[in-house]
Amino acid sequence: MSNNFDEIISRKSTNSVKWEFIPAGDDTVKDKLLPLWIADMDFACASPIIEDLKKRIDHRIFGYSSPYTDDYLSAVVNWFEKRMAWKINRHEIVVAPGVVPALGILIRAFTNAGDGIIIQNPVYYPFKHMILNNDRKLINNPLIQDGSIYKIDFEDLEKKAKDASAKMLVLCNPHNPVGRIWNENELNRLAEICLKNDILIISDDIHCDLIRETSRHIPLSKLNPDKHIITCTSASKSFNLAGMQVSNIIIKDEAMRKKWEKEAMGKCGLFGSNALGIVATQSAYAKGEEWLNQVNQYIDRNLEFVGEFVSEHFPKAHYSIPEGTYFAWIDFKDYGHSPQALEKMMIDKAHVALDEGYIFGDEGAGFERINVACPRPILKQCLEQIASVFK
Repeated sequence: MSNNFDEIISRKSTNSVKWEFIPAGDDTVKDKLLPLWIADMDFACASPIIEDLKKRIDHRIFGYSSPYTDDYLSAVVNWFEKRMAWKINRHEIVVAPGVVPALGILIRAFTNAGDGIIIQNPVYYPFKHMILNNDRKLINNPLIQDGSIYKIDFEDLEKKAKDASAKMLVLCNPHNPVGRIWNENELNRLAEICLKNDILIISDDIHCDLIRETSRHIPLSKLNPDKHIITCTSASKSFNLAGMQVSNIIIKDEAMRKKWEKEAMGKCGLFGSNALGIVATQSAYAKGEEWLNQVNQYIDRNLEFVGEFVSEHFPKAHYSIPEGTYFAWIDFKDYGHSPQALEKMMIDKAHVALDEGYIFGDEGAGFERINVACPRPILKQCLEQIASVFK
């Protein structure tokens, strides 16, 4: 590989949330914790992005900036058409500082206080927080765990969709943390249930580029042209640009885009985008494909390494390689520890900071989510520290 993903780059003194603001443990262990929790990579950014950022910095002026240019919009449109054969009209794109902020805007723009919003636990925990903190009702359509495979409970979804309060469903595809990429049949059935019950679908596709060599991501909006499907995308996970704070939200209907604009700009004052974030995102989609292909290959090998390690050192644990994302989702329930005891072991004894399964809903209790988008020596050290405690 032309990129050295084994390189360990210190992220201390860079305002790194992952390494310097770990929300776990007390002061006696914080400095000892090896962090494989929050979803960003420990890999150097793609060289073309860095070069384009340098050129922009050399201009020396960083005033108010808008991403709505032909070059930027073309880079986004061309990326999804090339990678997924998904044709997006550039007028359908609105830009937000992130997918979670976008979700908050969408919830306020298209639902009212007290309305029900469906999620599918175990799922990315900010979904829950954005729903409850905006005074909406959380409706859980929990996934069914069938061995190592997670499935959508369509019978339960049918019932939940008929709830008079239900107005929105937030889909995670690829699903975080379980790693499923929903197939065409699953997506079509979900859309059929929701749309016939007048439920707006918000599809969080932020991990859509981070998939295995044998996997294929299908955007729901590609399958179904209905205007009541909104898709949230970003280069932030794919190219490790979370700190640039730029995401692209695909809203097909003009009237719905106007409602977005009223909420985002009219009520929240969100105007323009991060000047460097615009450059980084455009560069990623226009010039970063080879880097992404290589990083996906490295992540694939890391996930395989986790599988080999778990088989050898954690005989009671259950793990299967996910179809998408860069998360290992490991089931430790058969060891008999409570979720709180498991968390304490990881922090106080193994000295690793992971995302505990229970934060993704009760259905995740007893699991650990490990971010494998890091140099393999760091991943190996993390697993060895966990193994030393279990022994």
